[in-house]
Amino acid sequence: METLLYIGAVMLLAGFIQGFSGFGSVLLSLPLLALFMDVKTAIPLTAMVGVLLTVLLLVPLWKDLEWRRIWPLLIGAFPGVPLGVYILKSLNGRIILIFLGLLLTGYALYGLFFPVRRRELGAGWIYFTGFLSGCFGGAFSAAGPPVIVYVSLQPWRKELIKVTLQGYYFISGLMVVAAQAWTGLVTDRVWELFLYSLAPLVVGTYAGHFFFGRIREETYRRVILVLLLGLGVFTIAHAR
Repeated sequence: METLLYIGAVMLLAGFIQGFSGFGSVLLSLPLLALFMDVKTAIPLTAMVGVLLTVLLLVPLWKDLEWRRIWPLLIGAFPGVPLGVYILKSLNGRIILIFLGLLLTGYALYGLFFPVRRRELGAGWIYFTGFLSGCFGGAFSAAGPPVIVYVSLQPWRKELIKVTLQGYYFISGLMVVAAQAWTGLVTDRVWELFLYSLAPLVVGTYAGHFFFGRIREETYRRVILVLLLGLGVFTIAHAR
């Protein structure tokens, strides 16, 4: 019972963060769940949770969804994934994680203390971002940061930023869950915990989205930078 209550609390908080910012649920839930369950259970559980969260957020944001902004990211990611896997096998994984953590931390600190010029980036950048995302996903299952940085540099409305992240995470998350199911990682136990997580996830997600609708654009961008800073610090600590 204590375990189930703990899972419920983690999922409630993960849903709130994802509902508010559009990302961060895996950053929060995976390390916390891995404290008291096997990582081979925690990883597919968080992957399934991630897909559900994107669906919950796509519903209220559907009118803002523009697939033309998402498909280039996915196209760019395809060649990046195998390269990322190769890098993981060839280089020291600790060095890769530290490099990613320093990159995210540096960008977040710069954005928090110095004004970042936001402008519509050229078409080539979106494919490059997708490629980097694929590399990061293949190397250490962290495909999100390049896309988050890319959208934070754009002069988009906060709704467009958030829904673009959800559309990308939805397609890429489905591919991850399908691959994990194919390899037998999605067990009956994972399904049991996923079903238990549904109620706190729904409550947390829509609570976070409620507060999202009541903040200014600039405040939302600063929240993104703060979460990126946390992601960078966590990545560096995870690499030690």
